[in-house]
Amino acid sequence: MRTVGLMTKTLLAAVLWLGAIMAAPAPAQAAGRDELTIGITQYPSTFHPNIDSMVAKSYILGFTRRPFTVFDQNWQLVCMLCTKLPTIENGLAVPETAPNGRKGVAVTYTIRPDAFWGDGVPITTKDVMFTWRAGRQGQTGILPIEFYRSAYKVDAKDDKTFTIHFDKLTFEYNAINSFDLIPAHVDAVNFDADPANYKNKTAFDTQTTNEALYFGPYLITQAERGSHVVLERNPHWWGKPGAFKRIVIKVIPNTAALEANLLSGSIDMIGGELGLSVDQALRFEKRHGQKYRIQYKPGLIYEHIDLNQDNPLLQNRDIRHALIWAIDRQAISKQLFGGRQPVADSAVNPLDWVHADDITKYNYNPKKALELIVKAGFTKIVQGIRHHKDTNAPLRFEFMTTAGNKSRELVQQVLQSQWKAVGIDVRIKNEPARVFFGQTVTQRKFTGLAMYAWLSAPESVPRGTLHSAHIPTQANGWAGQNYPGFKNAEMDTLIDRIEVELDKPKRKALWRRLQEIYVTELPVIPLYFRAEAYIMPKWLNGVAPTGHQYPTSLWVENWGAN
Repeated sequence: MRTVGLMTKTLLAAVLWLGAIMAAPAPAQAAGRDELTIGITQYPSTFHPNIDSMVAKSYILGFTRRPFTVFDQNWQLVCMLCTKLPTIENGLAVPETAPNGRKGVAVTYTIRPDAFWGDGVPITTKDVMFTWRAGRQGQTGILPIEFYRSAYKVDAKDDKTFTIHFDKLTFEYNAINSFDLIPAHVDAVNFDADPANYKNKTAFDTQTTNEALYFGPYLITQAERGSHVVLERNPHWWGKPGAFKRIVIKVIPNTAALEANLLSGSIDMIGGELGLSVDQALRFEKRHGQKYRIQYKPGLIYEHIDLNQDNPLLQNRDIRHALIWAIDRQAISKQLFGGRQPVADSAVNPLDWVHADDITKYNYNPKKALELIVKAGFTKIVQGIRHHKDTNAPLRFEFMTTAGNKSRELVQQVLQSQWKAVGIDVRIKNEPARVFFGQTVTQRKFTGLAMYAWLSAPESVPRGTLHSAHIPTQANGWAGQNYPGFKNAEMDTLIDRIEVELDKPKRKALWRRLQEIYVTELPVIPLYFRAEAYIMPKWLNGVAPTGHQYPTSLWVENWGAN
């Protein structure tokens, strides 16, 4: 025990020097202040706005597209593509009885009259109808599943106005943040030719530089898979032009290399959404902080470990509890992240008004972990690893995350050491982000543990991630996001009830029970809530981090150069 403890301390201490590099020339400023080069760590598995949920894709598409509604930097719901936010009070949202007999709602939106696709074609309700039709087809992989199920009918009033009929009245009835339009005049032919294989033939991946796919301040004019994306101003953008004629996004998966590229001047800034972790940023700030503007933004980014419920070992709740009792998350947060990333008790951030502070908490207790391991029958010890008394099977798991992310890899090593201290054998197997997110997680190919982060919006109901109806399968086109494969009838009921409860005190009580079930059943090991570190040149202004799932790039027109 003592020897392993020393290993853990050594691994934790390694962060003090890991990734350190020699000082390099000062960063180059964008040529003529009309070009900006950004470094991020991941390349999207797809550019389709509605297929696969990835931070990298959201960040890049934030420069090129606008959602109908979105939470802004103040966590308030606002219109972007629509002219006015519908509410029951202003009459644009009208409760009605749905065909299923439940209370539904009809919500009317008007598309901005000056909204055009990048090729100059007006954005109309034809695009709305096509997007809804594609999302209603069950094998496209289009997300979120629940939106397209609940939105049972869409009426096009005219070229710019449409009404969505939902089969239930939820507290977020007017938020259609994830209803991202697909250009009917470009992609309808691909969908209609083979709906089941549409996700493999969409123009977003076969014609990524087609200007007609975008309608934000910028267009994607070059896209080299795994390498870079080039953005140039959209002449048909309705708003204030972006300050930069050209934005280059370089993908540098290795964070040490990302830092080196910044110091050498190959990139101007590191995107906080997908850049250096807090520990790396703190070390960078100590060495080079005088040359850059560094901003830390705490928020709703939730680092966690999915536990695959198909694994017989992980079906045992005692084993799941043993895994969390055996790790010292407070020490990890303090020693690796300077205490800036608070330990997560559940998936709900303390900054969110529905957070419950009185739920079960798992403080470091290896003795408790060992008791549960023995209770589960793992009483034999072979070379320090627990084996089952009857089957002689080892207590062993495969542990995966994104290769090249030094912060995650350090955390992996610390966790591996702490689990070994109680006889749990964890085998690390990492993959490039494009594979890990493109297949392994989304198709539930991981056999044990998968570590990554979720972004969420304020009061984000975890239907897609925890409801049993959203377990990804081949039959649903791997469209769900319940990657652990968690099934719990009460959780399903709570999610259903929370969504339709408009009374805030009653809704908060339901949220508390949801969080208690989460930490009791533990389909996921909560680690900590991340802070994002934005490293920017001092001449860049206007970048305003949100702290939630909607990236800074959605407001790129407000960026500028001194």
